[in-house]
Amino acid sequence: MKKRSKTAIKLFASVLATLLLLTISNPSSAQKANTADYFKIEDYYKIKWGYADEFIALWKKNHYPLLKKLLEKGDVISIEAETPKLHSSEESRWDLKVSVVFKTAKLAFDYSIVDPYKLQLFPDQEAYKKEEQRRWEIVLAHWDVTVENLPLN
Repeated sequence: MKKRSKTAIKLFASVLATLLLLTISNPSSAQKANTADYFKIEDYYKIKWGYADEFIALWKKNHYPLLKKLLEKGDVISIEAETPKLHSSEESRWDLKVSVVFKTAKLAFDYSIVDPYKLQLFPDQEAYKKEEQRRWEIVLAHWDVTVENLPLN
């Protein structure tokens, strides 16, 4: 019986929190996605030894501006980039982790959403393509991990 009571209390608290958020939020924000729809992807990059700085510089120059455009548009909620402070074993080593929270999973997997900004941000498409090719030439491995928050209470 106690287990049911705890479950009921948790459900009530969840509903109450949702109602509170809806009450506080702007009624005209009906077009905004529910935070429950947010979709987070962590991109990991393992770069050839000695080339991490070059890769990160190219990433900041050519890919980050596209993500910032998506952030300005509202398709992306947040962008974070991290590098490890300490080294790890070669098998588990990564040089750059980028966490991107998309408004929805659909947007996260719509790779064409950056297309309108490529020409705008990079009018010299030949140079852009050459730099992007170089960026990927020095990548040893790249993987994406979709993650979700794990409630602790």
